[in-house]
Amino acid sequence: MADAGVRPARRADAAAVADIQVRAWRQGYRDLLPAGVLDRVTGPDAAEAWRERWAEAAEAPPSPRHRLLVAVASDLVVGFAAHGPAEDSDLDPGGTAELITLLVDPMHARAGHGSRLLAATADLLREDGFGTLTTWTFEDDEVTRTFLASAGWAPDGTARSLDMGRPVRQIRLHTDISVDQEPVP
Repeated sequence: MADAGVRPARRADAAAVADIQVRAWRQGYRDLLPAGVLDRVTGPDAAEAWRERWAEAAEAPPSPRHRLLVAVASDLVVGFAAHGPAEDSDLDPGGTAELITLLVDPMHARAGHGSRLLAATADLLREDGFGTLTTWTFEDDEVTRTFLASAGWAPDGTARSLDMGRPVRQIRLHTDISVDQEPVP
């Protein structure tokens, strides 16, 4: 796929990013989250709120070290990733970053877009001086865990439970992105 790549998101990408988020969550999280919660975070009102939030993230991120990237294929936005300094209190935000989200449109899955987004994220964060990258994922999300494990990620032993009408457990994964450690494609 020669016409595929990754670039910084623009305000005009916000609707596509929000639509991808809704589609990816509806498909990927349907067996992980309670139906009512999933309906609430992917319904029309939520989708509009996500559009506004992603437009702001593209146009006015919280810091120069926060970025929203999009994967494109034939000028169509097919995935996105957001990252910034780690916010967990047990991590050093000077050297540890967080992959806040990485989602690919289910209609464009398994075409390398997730790997391109992950590599671009690691490259930018390395340029910003980060050596470690973390992310939170649902413990039962085997698809995400398998994808990240194939790129050198592993659990760091930290977990949390989110109250979604029932506890939903997440685990934190991490990987070394320092100059001496190139991420696995």
